[in-house]
Amino acid sequence: MAGLIGVGLTGILSHQAALNTTGNNITNANTPGYSRQEVVFDTQEGQRTGAGTIGSGVRVTDVRRLANEYLVQQVREDSSLNGEQTALNSELSRLDNLLGGEATGLNNSLNNFFASLQNAAEDPTSLPQRQLVLSEANQVVSRFRALSEELIQQRESVKTQMQQGAADANALLASIADLNLAISESPGLAQGRMPNELIDQRDEKLRQLSELVSIKISETEGSQVNVSLNNGLALVVGSNAARFGTRENAADPARLEFTLTAGGRTLTVDSQITGGKLGGLRRFEQEGLTPAIDDLGRVAVALSATVNHQHEIGMDLEGDLGGPFFTDINSQAAQRSRVIINENNQAPQDTRLAVEVTDASLLEGGSWTLQFADNGNYQLIDEATGDVVNQGRLPATPLAEISMPGFNIRFEGGSISPGDKFLIQPTRNAASSIGLEVRREEDLALASPIKALTGSFQDTDGNPATPDVLVDANKGTGIIDQGTMLNVKNPVTNALLPGFTQNQTLANGPLQIVFEDDGAGGVTFSVFDVNNPPGVAGSVPLIANKPFTDGVTNTVFSESPGDGAAYQGYQFRISGQPEPGDRFTVSFNNGGVSDNRNAELLAALGTANTMNGGSQSFAEGYAGIVEDVGVKTRQSQLDLDASETLLSQSENQRQAVSGVNLDEEAGRLIQYQAAYNASAQVISVAQDLFNTLLQSFR
Repeated sequence: MAGLIGVGLTGILSHQAALNTTGNNITNANTPGYSRQEVVFDTQEGQRTGAGTIGSGVRVTDVRRLANEYLVQQVREDSSLNGEQTALNSELSRLDNLLGGEATGLNNSLNNFFASLQNAAEDPTSLPQRQLVLSEANQVVSRFRALSEELIQQRESVKTQMQQGAADANALLASIADLNLAISESPGLAQGRMPNELIDQRDEKLRQLSELVSIKISETEGSQVNVSLNNGLALVVGSNAARFGTRENAADPARLEFTLTAGGRTLTVDSQITGGKLGGLRRFEQEGLTPAIDDLGRVAVALSATVNHQHEIGMDLEGDLGGPFFTDINSQAAQRSRVIINENNQAPQDTRLAVEVTDASLLEGGSWTLQFADNGNYQLIDEATGDVVNQGRLPATPLAEISMPGFNIRFEGGSISPGDKFLIQPTRNAASSIGLEVRREEDLALASPIKALTGSFQDTDGNPATPDVLVDANKGTGIIDQGTMLNVKNPVTNALLPGFTQNQTLANGPLQIVFEDDGAGGVTFSVFDVNNPPGVAGSVPLIANKPFTDGVTNTVFSESPGDGAAYQGYQFRISGQPEPGDRFTVSFNNGGVSDNRNAELLAALGTANTMNGGSQSFAEGYAGIVEDVGVKTRQSQLDLDASETLLSQSENQRQAVSGVNLDEEAGRLIQYQAAYNASAQVISVAQDLFNTLLQSFR
């Protein structure tokens, strides 16, 4: 009877364990990371008799955790990809909405500004129209600054997320290390009895860590796991965990870089942070935010430089030359702000470099690293591609320059040591520093400071050096246009040209264009200034005996600053057929307040191709930024959708193996309950048999 009772008892105890395990599965059906468990039954060793082996019941040999490591690893990898794409898409969408929004973008402000200039050109003396130009210009400045501020705020938000992500990763690494220790010290581990709940918890922590950064897992002794970055740098070794950190980048203090501290050593691991949320934030900063800031600055530089130049060569309502319209892009402060000294440079770190924008139409958005070797040898490296775009030897003499398309890097003094590095950012701060220099309506230079007259001034006061009456005695059909202003400064020396050294007059004018017979049936012309009028002994012309070609338009002055006196900063064109003795006069446009030539040229800049080597307008240049961000946002959305699909598939596959199916578990409950009841019935039968046996001896 004792054997029968023992058999029934093993059945009760074993199926009670099975019922407990099934109940545990049911109650943890919604627990993140929980893996379904099942009881493994085995027949107990039977009792051997002469008639054969008699069974002795059942036993529980293991409570097995149902998990497939390949599927678990696949979930981690897909979680890392999804975490990266989620962070990238979220930030790109925010950037896209900012730059492309009708209310927040730049296009409306630019269009309104140039439209106001066109309106002012229709009535250049109207103060209300001039005030509208200033108002719209202020709106452009405000929009640039607002966009720049929003981009800076987004950059700070990304940095905050990076810091929080590093802190979250540290907490997970510490938990994984603690779980490693607890698992290795678990009772029964040597006999193969795994602490299922602890392993589930560790796998869930690993999955959460993979959402932050891409990791590799390797199993080690004591059922522990080692965790590392993709390049093999250890994050968790046994029960020891490293710590992530963030700090300002030595080359660019506006950026954060990731560090890893382990064993008392701190390493920079910024380039090893891939995948997950942290990798997505790094990608956004490098591929989306930084290029947008640089390109927005490039538009600001191009707008300021182009409008400033056109405004400076105009004449305001009071007869003076126009000054800068927007902030000078090449002020000393602006030039020096474009260079950042690397914090790791050797002492005394007194190198003074400046970046001058030489041609805004050729300027590209981006950053370059200037690094020095021995004897002033340098390399200029494009930060975006890593390519060396310029190299050579920089003399120790101050004002030595390194020329690049659109800008020059100038050495102004100090010492340069081998290994020193400098970050060159020609456009990074331009959008935030743009400002409006014109304060009064009268200061808007909407007129041209030059004009041409047919004929020449004649002397009426006895002083041939100061002719004062215009006489038109021309006989030919020559016609002169009203001229085109090129510059009021020499582009090479940046000094005022001789004709513009005095206010409200041509200092060397009026200039007379005099035609003469060339002795071969044609004509030539010479140009004299007011101090060397024609017909006066010793008079030397600015331009002497230049041939005139009939039937085509002839230019009078040179367009090249290197041509000496032939370059006056403006250009006139003469057509028709002048005759010997004909004269034209070039003078300052005194009283020309109703002149709108410069206003029209300023307004025309709105559609002129002044960027990207003369292939894009300002609006198109800005649209290029919006388009680039839009394309990246669309691609990131497609990648996000794909990553969500992959993650859903891998999670479903894992759930098919490890997930709890409540219907299946309910069926198992009935099965184990029936087996439990039957085992109890075996004991009841044994008891009845034992009672019968006792009664037979009474």
